[in-house]
Amino acid sequence: MTASTPLTDTPHPALQWSDALVLDMPVMDETHQEFVELLAEVVHAPDDLLLPRWSTLIAHTQDHFDREDQWMQDTGFAAGNCHATQHKIILQVMREGEARGHSGELAVVRQMARELGLWFPQHAQSMDASLALHLRSAGYDPATGTMAQPERLPQAQIHGCGGVTCSDTATA
Repeated sequence: MTASTPLTDTPHPALQWSDALVLDMPVMDETHQEFVELLAEVVHAPDDLLLPRWSTLIAHTQDHFDREDQWMQDTGFAAGNCHATQHKIILQVMREGEARGHSGELAVVRQMARELGLWFPQHAQSMDASLALHLRSAGYDPATGTMAQPERLPQAQIHGCGGVTCSDTATA
C-alpha cells in the first residue's frame, strides 16, 4: 500500500457506530456518533481531502473533549484527572499528525486514523461510560449544566477517570 491509497479496501476498516458505543446519555452519544462518522470520512478520504477532513475531526474532537472536561469540572473531578489528561494527549497527537501531514507525511495521518479507531471504543466504554454514570448519579444535565442531586457528588475531588477501577473516590 502506498501513502496515497485510501484505506477503503484494507484489512483495517473504519470504526462503525454500534450499540456497544451507546452510553444512554443522548448528548454524549450524539457527539460520539459524529466522531465515528468524521473518523470514517478521514479513513476513506483520498489524498486531496485527507488533511481537510483530519482538520475537521480535530476541531470536532476539541469541542467534544472540551464539553466532557467541563462536565467533569462541574461535577467534582480534579483538573488533572486521568480522563482529561487522556483528552489532552489525544489532541496533542492529532495536531502533531496534522503538522506532519502538511509536511507531506500523509501515511502518518492515515496510521493515526486507524489507531483512533482502535482507541475510541475502549475510551468510550471505560472512561466515558464511567463519566456518564457519574453524571446520571448526580442528576447532571449536560445541556444546561444543572444538577438535580449535588449531594450525591463525592466530598473529595476525583483524580481518576470516575470509575470504581480508576479512583478510590469515584461515585460510579
